[in-house]
Formats: sequence, C-alpha cells, structure tokens
Amino acid sequence: MKLLEACAELSAVTTTVATAQEARRLAQAVLQQHLAACVQIEVIVSHYHWEGSLHEESEHRLVCKTLPAAVPALLGLLRAQHPYALPELVVQPLRATAEYADWVRQEIQAAS
Repeated sequence: MKLLEACAELSAVTTTVATAQEARRLAQAVLQQHLAACVQIEVIVSHYHWEGSLHEESEHRLVCKTLPAAVPALLGLLRAQHPYALPELVVQPLRATAEYADWVRQEIQAAS
C-alpha cells in the first residue's frame, strides 16, 4: 500500500495526573527539553483498584508524541517529575505520515 509506505515510526508516551496544573507542568517540562513535539492533555475519569479498594477519580491524560529514540529520556523525565508514587507510563508505537513525522523529528532535534 502506498499510504503505508509513506508512513514513519513514532511513539506515544501516555501518563495521567490528578490536576490540570500538574498536567500543564509536566507538558511544559517535556516540551522545554524537546523530548516530544506535542503533548495533548484531556480530562478523563479513571476507575481502578488501589491499595485494596476501588477508586473513581477525575484525571488528566497526557499523550506525548515523540521519536522512539527519545522514549528513554522522556520516561526518565516523567518518572523524576511525576507526582504519583506509581505513575502510569505507557509507550505505544505509532505510524504517522512522513510529513508529520518530519515535524516531530525537527522539534525533538531542535535541542541539539
């Protein structure tokens, strides 16, 4: 397929935090370090078991669009600055158009 041939590999790193302020702080830290080209923040409701009881909490999900090579540094920053004792850190492979992937690459390499 020609469309798939024109696609490039990216990664999405996802985490959640309790407040909009925490989400904004983490997003800014990620972008200032050029570890992602884009961080999307959305309000969600999470249902989960924690320490023996069921919880339902409003959270803010951050999705960081990055290069596979930048994932280890991005995870390191998120671990170091995350307010949760056990943060959700999920890495997913993405396939993006060549043009979008080029933009991501340029933004991440801008720190060099």
